[in-house]
Amino acid sequence: MHKLRVEMFSDGVIAVIITILVLELHAPEGADWQSLRPLLPDFLGYVLTFLYLGIYWSNHHHMLQAAEQVNGAVLWANLHLLFWLSLTPFATRWMGDHAFATVPVVVYGVDLLLAAIAYNILERTLIRAQGEGSALKMAVGEDAKGWASVGCYVAGIIVALTGFAWLGLILYAVVAVMWLVPDRRIEIFLAGRR
Repeated sequence: MHKLRVEMFSDGVIAVIITILVLELHAPEGADWQSLRPLLPDFLGYVLTFLYLGIYWSNHHHMLQAAEQVNGAVLWANLHLLFWLSLTPFATRWMGDHAFATVPVVVYGVDLLLAAIAYNILERTLIRAQGEGSALKMAVGEDAKGWASVGCYVAGIIVALTGFAWLGLILYAVVAVMWLVPDRRIEIFLAGRR
C-alpha cells in the first residue's frame, strides 16, 4: 500500500484535534486584565498540548518520509497513536479546569505516556514493513531519546501521584523541550543517501 493515505488521514486527524483543543479555550467573563487570570491554567495547558501535537505531527511526517510502503499493521498502529492523541483535548481541559490538580495531571501524563508508546509501536511496525535494512531502521537506531521520554513520563506520573502535580507537569514539559527540534536523524540519514 502507498503511504500517502496514511499521511493525509493523520494530518487531518491532528488538525481536528488541534481545532478541538482551541475550541476548549473560552473567553473570559470580564473585559479587564484580571479576567484573564483564571484562564491561565487553561492557556498553559493549551500551549503544552499544542506543542506536543506539533511535535507528533512533525516527527510523524519525518518518519513516513523514510518509509516506502505501509501495510495493514501500520494502519492499525497509526490509528492506535491517533487514538491517544485524540484524548489530549479532554485531558488538557480537565487539567485547566482544576488548576493542575493531582488526578488530572496524572491522567494527562498517562495519555502522553500511552501516545509515546503508541508512537514507538508505529515506528517499529513501519520498520518491519520496510525490512530490517530500511532507511528508517538505519536512521532511528536504538531510539534513546524515545526511551528517555518514556522514563520522564513515568517519573512525572509518579511524582504527580505523590502530591507534586506541578513537578510532574514540569517533567512532561521537559519531554516537549527535548523534542522541540524535530527528530533530525531521519533527515540527516536520507540527505546522506542522496
